[in-house]
Amino acid sequence: MMASKGRKKKDGKTLIADNRRARYEYHLEDVFEAGLVLVGTEVKALREGRANIAESYVSLEDGALTLINANFPIFHAANRFNHEPTRPRKLLLHKKEIQKLTAAIERKGRTIVPLKLYFGKRGLVKLEIAIAVGKKLHDKRIATKERDWKRDQSRLLRDRG
Repeated sequence: MMASKGRKKKDGKTLIADNRRARYEYHLEDVFEAGLVLVGTEVKALREGRANIAESYVSLEDGALTLINANFPIFHAANRFNHEPTRPRKLLLHKKEIQKLTAAIERKGRTIVPLKLYFGKRGLVKLEIAIAVGKKLHDKRIATKERDWKRDQSRLLRDRG
């Protein structure tokens, strides 16, 4: 079995990719865990710990939610049987969750953003998604100001220590 190069967490999840920018750009409301429909070479590329979901988003297509623009690089050992790195990937959710998400994105200003891509406890690839509302510029400034103050505060306490 191939060793995973992701970061292991204490709850049995191995992190593959993290969209750290999402928490800065959006106010997050509800968080969901979704499965992904993948081909074999995509899973092997993910086991190597190589993926990027920073520029991706979730869209509603034909009654199903789809992950758009996520980059799972090609698996070089697969040769000619490789996958397309940025192809749309279908998300697997319960029907009630899909209805809740579609109702949320039909409201003005709401979108669905991917937060984390990881291997679950059973070794299946999972995507954490959230209903989000875009932040205004002044909200981002406040968040930056608070983050800087917390960093300075911890530095002062450490030096005093």
